[in-house]
Amino acid sequence: MAFSLKSISVKKLTLILIIVAVASTAGILSELNRIRQINAFNQAVSTGKNPQTDMQSFEARFSTAYWLAHNERFKEATLLYSQLTGKGTASQRAAVHHNLGNMFFLKSLQVSGGNDPKVRDEVEYLLTQAHSSYKQALKLDNNNWGTRRNLDRVITLLPENPTPGVGESDSPGLIMGNIPVGLP
Repeated sequence: MAFSLKSISVKKLTLILIIVAVASTAGILSELNRIRQINAFNQAVSTGKNPQTDMQSFEARFSTAYWLAHNERFKEATLLYSQLTGKGTASQRAAVHHNLGNMFFLKSLQVSGGNDPKVRDEVEYLLTQAHSSYKQALKLDNNNWGTRRNLDRVITLLPENPTPGVGESDSPGLIMGNIPVGLP
């Protein structure tokens, strides 16, 4: 049994076309509303305001953390970024770690100066945190040249002989210095 246009009456064809037109119009209106929401979202996050839509999305929280970091509110930004380290795609998590590294790096540059041992220890700690954040970002996405460049800069700023007890340099040989290992 073959389908032919002669078996469809003009009334049925008109009804089908009206239904298609109504469905298409509804779809277009829905998409226009979503575009309006996206524009409002982008405007809100670019000015540092809370968006009215998609408030709990990865993008909303990431952009809020980015805005906080950009305005040197590092503690709040670090908390938000820390909540995002386990969410999103690998490239999104890499971006979170990259930005965490940037915050530690910038803070170390702001703190540095003078020969005060406390300042030196704080700078070394911040650089070590930046180092580990950049390394984590590269583990997740090895294609980011900005992360590679920043990691290289941090490595050049870290001291050759790290302070015992700071970061990844914890080893009894460094802490106990002159005591021979293996003797009672």
